[in-house]
Amino acid sequence: MTFPVLEDKVAIVTGAAMGMGKETAKLFAEAKAKVVIADFNEENGRAVVEEIKADGGEASFVKVDISNSNQVQAMVQFAVDTYGKLDVSVNNAALTPDDRPAAEFDEDYWNRLISVDLTGTALCMKYELQQMLKQGHGGSIINISSVSGFRPQPNNIAYVAAKHGVVGMTKVAALENGPHNIRVNTVAPGAIDTPMLRGALEQFGLKEEEYAPQLSLLNRFGKPREIAEASLWLASDASSYVTGTTIHADAGYTSR
Repeated sequence: MTFPVLEDKVAIVTGAAMGMGKETAKLFAEAKAKVVIADFNEENGRAVVEEIKADGGEASFVKVDISNSNQVQAMVQFAVDTYGKLDVSVNNAALTPDDRPAAEFDEDYWNRLISVDLTGTALCMKYELQQMLKQGHGGSIINISSVSGFRPQPNNIAYVAAKHGVVGMTKVAALENGPHNIRVNTVAPGAIDTPMLRGALEQFGLKEEEYAPQLSLLNRFGKPREIAEASLWLASDASSYVTGTTIHADAGYTSR
């Protein structure tokens, strides 16, 4: 779905310097949105902007740590100052899952992960919603959760807690803002072929052909663009009657 379904729309994508966020930003630009690439990694983020421009799209970069309220407010203001409004946001930025059992979790990493994956997503929604309410013409917010928001995984208690929280926050925001025609939904990816996943395979000495069938009824890892397509549908008017729900882009992992 790359026809111009987002023409005249302005979109923020957080965590857009790599992986699913990058592919989402590029696909949104193909769909003719003006895209704000929001990430802490300035070098990679600006490179994504150049890729989009080289393909004829429109994009700008803003550096942001989403755990910092002032920086999140500045991110939203940047979008408005640059393109005049905000129509769509994909809150994708997150830290790598933790890797210790509940009895031994790293308290410092817990605090950092929760501050980004949960609080950071909440801050993004807060200020995105404020801008959309101010504009008065609705909008669409897509929060990226995970299969871990529905099916607990061992050894990553912080990540599981955060991703469950993202789902709950999405429902609250959808409930509150439906009367204003602001739709808030979640995409819950499964095992997606990103640098984060490849790093985990290497860390634990796993091979794709052996591990993928455990995580997917399709016996393969998903592609970042496949998650981007789900976000694009939720961002577009094609999903105009959809709010407060989750698209499970996980090849059936949470169905069994």
